[in-house]
Amino acid sequence: MAGNKMLFQTVLNTLQRFNRLSNIRTYSTSKETVSPAIAKRNELFSEEQRRQKAAVGRVEKIEVRYLGLPEDVTLAMNAHISTPYNCAQHLSDGHCKRSALALKDGNVPWDMHRPLTESCTLQLLNFTVADPHLINKAFWRTCSFMLGAALENSFTDEAHLQLHSFPGPNIKSGSFVYDIVLQAQSWQPTKAEMRALSAAMIRLAAKDLKIERLDVNNELALEMFADSRYKREQLPSIAQQNQGRVTLYRMGTHIDISRGPMVASSRFLGKCTVAAAHKIANEGDKDALYRVQGVGLPAGFTLDHVSYGTLEERARKLNSARLPNEPFEEQHQQIA
Repeated sequence: MAGNKMLFQTVLNTLQRFNRLSNIRTYSTSKETVSPAIAKRNELFSEEQRRQKAAVGRVEKIEVRYLGLPEDVTLAMNAHISTPYNCAQHLSDGHCKRSALALKDGNVPWDMHRPLTESCTLQLLNFTVADPHLINKAFWRTCSFMLGAALENSFTDEAHLQLHSFPGPNIKSGSFVYDIVLQAQSWQPTKAEMRALSAAMIRLAAKDLKIERLDVNNELALEMFADSRYKREQLPSIAQQNQGRVTLYRMGTHIDISRGPMVASSRFLGKCTVAAAHKIANEGDKDALYRVQGVGLPAGFTLDHVSYGTLEERARKLNSARLPNEPFEEQHQQIA
C-alpha cells in the first residue's frame, strides 16, 4: 500500500507540471465526486438490486457441494440469495481472500457475488489453479472494465470523453483494451498522461472495491445509460440476443455493460501499466475513436524488470481485436 501511495504522489507531482496541456485531470487526495448522470445510474442500479432481492419471496434451501481444500463439504444455503462468497465465508477467511471466481457444476464460470439459484457443486478458483484459462479470462475482462472506470475518472470535462465498449478478453493479444471517443482528432498521449492513467488503475485496486453483477431489462438499461450515446446504441442488439436482458457490473460508482464473469474485487489487480492509446477512426467532424491498451498482473505475482518491460512493449502495439463497428459480441454472448 505504501508503495502505491509513493507511486501516485510521484505521478501527481509530475502532472502538476503538465496540467495545462493535459487531457487528464490532476487528482487531489480529497473525496471524488460523481456527475449527476452517474449518481442517477447508481441509484437505479441499487433500486433494482433491492427490488430483485425483495421479489425472492419465501426462502428456499439448496445444497451446495463444495469441492476443494481442505476437504469436500456440503453447505445448506439460500436459493437466489447466497453467493459463492457466502459459501467461502463458511470455510475460512483464507478462502474469502483468495477466491477470485467460482466454477459451478464443474463447467460454468460464476461470479463470486452472484446469487446461486439451485443446488449445485462449487469450486472456488484462485490464480494458482492447475488450469488458469477461465480465471485469466475473467481477470483480463475485469482489467478492461477497470480501465473504463479509470478513463472515466481521469479525463477533464473539456475532453468530452465517451466510453464506447471493450472487446472480449484475449490474453494472447498482449493487452487488455477499452475503446473511447474524445472530442479531439489528434490526441497523442504524453508519458505523464499514461502514468496518470496507470496510477488511476492502481488507486482502484487499492480500494478493494467489490464487483457486483446485475441482470436488468432493456428498458431500465436504456434509462440508466440515458446520457451515453454509444451504450444506448448497443443496448437493443444486446437485449435482443439475450432474451430482453442486459448484464451490468458495478465497481464503486462505475457501472458498465459486460457478459462477465469478472473477478470478485478490484484488489486482485496487482502491477499495471496503461501502455498506449491508438486512434482507430474519426467520429464526425470533431470526435475520434481511440483504443486504449494496458497490461497487468494479478496481485501477488511478480516479474523481473526486464520481463515486465517486454510485456509493456508488446502492449503498446495496436491490439487487433474486434473494432466497435464490427459485430458486437463481448457484452451479450454466453460462455460456451
